[in-house]
Amino acid sequence: MKTKVLSYRVIIEKDGKYYHGYVPSLPGCHTQGDTIDETRINLKEAIELWLETRTANSLPIPKPDVDRIEYIETFKLNYA
Repeated sequence: MKTKVLSYRVIIEKDGKYYHGYVPSLPGCHTQGDTIDETRINLKEAIELWLETRTANSLPIPKPDVDRIEYIETFKLNYA
């Protein structure tokens, strides 16, 4: 059995009283949770199931987000 390491960008956003998590590169791979940590755990499971389902059905797996660099930049804003 071969093994591949895949890295995908995940996004977790506040959605009312819950958190919504999704993977832009994996259409339909969404979940939610009461906390960020719960959403992260749920999202990891959703990704694994998404990939397993695609593999079991001989469907292509999107390429990992290896060419993307993301970071947060902080700025000070002076105003009156």
